[in-house]
Amino acid sequence: MKTSSSTPRPPERWAHFRFSIIGPLLAAPPARGQLQARLQELAAQQWQHPLTGAGVHFGLSTLERWYYQALGAQAGPVDALRRKIRSDHGQHPSLTPRLIQLLTQQHQQHPSWSYQLHADNLAVLVAQQPQAGPMPSYATLWRYMKSHGLCKRARRGPVHSPGAQAAEHRYQTREVRSYESEYVNGLWHLDFHHGSRRVLLPDGQWVYPILLGILDDHSRLCCHLQWYLAEGARELCHGLSQAFQKRDLPRSLLFDNGSAMIATETQAGLTRLGIVFENTLPYSPYQNGKQEAFWGQVEGRLLPMLEGVADLSLDQLNDASQPWVELEYNRKVHAELQGQTPLQRFLAHKHVAQRCPSAQTLQHAFTTEVRRVQRRSDGTLTLEGIRFEVPSRFGHLRELWLRYASWDLSTVHLADPKTGALLSRIYPLDKRKNAEGHRAPRTPAAAPPPPSAPTGMAPLLQELIRQYATTGLPPAYLPDTPHPPSAV
Repeated sequence: MKTSSSTPRPPERWAHFRFSIIGPLLAAPPARGQLQARLQELAAQQWQHPLTGAGVHFGLSTLERWYYQALGAQAGPVDALRRKIRSDHGQHPSLTPRLIQLLTQQHQQHPSWSYQLHADNLAVLVAQQPQAGPMPSYATLWRYMKSHGLCKRARRGPVHSPGAQAAEHRYQTREVRSYESEYVNGLWHLDFHHGSRRVLLPDGQWVYPILLGILDDHSRLCCHLQWYLAEGARELCHGLSQAFQKRDLPRSLLFDNGSAMIATETQAGLTRLGIVFENTLPYSPYQNGKQEAFWGQVEGRLLPMLEGVADLSLDQLNDASQPWVELEYNRKVHAELQGQTPLQRFLAHKHVAQRCPSAQTLQHAFTTEVRRVQRRSDGTLTLEGIRFEVPSRFGHLRELWLRYASWDLSTVHLADPKTGALLSRIYPLDKRKNAEGHRAPRTPAAAPPPPSAPTGMAPLLQELIRQYATTGLPPAYLPDTPHPPSAV
């Protein structure tokens, strides 16, 4: 029999039912010698069963026992009429300690097994170890496992992965609690989601697009939403820069351990912008649960409204996603926000955002920094298999530091090795143009003085001559006196 959440539990319903029968006798006690007659009248009546609703009669002795229980109760008649809990409640006498040990070990090794699979494998162990005790029924095993938390749950990663084993141990030994950042823009979440609806590309291929979603933790506002064909660092930095330009810079970011999130360009860019970033623990998606709940909105509302579009393209999907997220999701009352919409909470509550810099600054921030050695012969260096020309004013440097994004080699800058400041942009080597023979004048770092002819003896040699003369020694050589020419 299904009951609502406000319906009392069965023990309480039995207590209330019994008190409704005996209560009138307590409110108006019968005269001396009239109790049996009153109880016989109650026994002759038909009552409605408190649980099933069927008609039921109670014997005189039963009603008499209820009467005296309620009459002599110290804590109250209703509590006295409550059904007693069995003395073996919560115990499982058919399960021996050895059987419990085998079942617990089996669940620790195979938490993803069903209850029936555990029962079947335990039966084999009991057959192999008769001393463990008789095999209990499936219902007994099921009740014991449910009451002791031995429930079926999905594995957290590969069975033999150390990271998955650590995640499983952490989940079992640490509590999982919901959390929320105190301020707007205090914490953002981001993740990629593989969509369930295919799009048609211009080259005639059908592909499943990938959605990048960025949410503010405090307000649940979607800061930016965009579909891509890949989930690399280029797409992440492209979408993240747009979110910054729309909502300003957050103080911290939380994302998983995907390749795009741990890329050097991503982490270096967030560090340069003053944003603290944290990765969720491996195989622990519940830490980014708000993001996972948002995907349900996308799959449940946005994509079903595009079912009638036969040849959906990526541009159409993005064109439809922006109005949906701005005019429906961000403006719809959220169940977790006490009657507010994400947009209302984002605008009304205190924020700790940083001002967003220019688009060029964002582009330069999401870059990696590497060291390269310059070829002095022609003033070039090699980066990602491409040779770049170094301006002549940096020709005296042997080691150069470069800032660039791996997906955009058209924009490469020389950087100061100490401060990281951008010094100059460099361009790929153009051999065809250089073959024309035009050469620009050199612009060295410091202009040298005009060359002049040497004058006199060098100072060091003059000093050596002076020191040698002070010793008083004669010259250590014999001058070669030329002989006069002989007479004819």
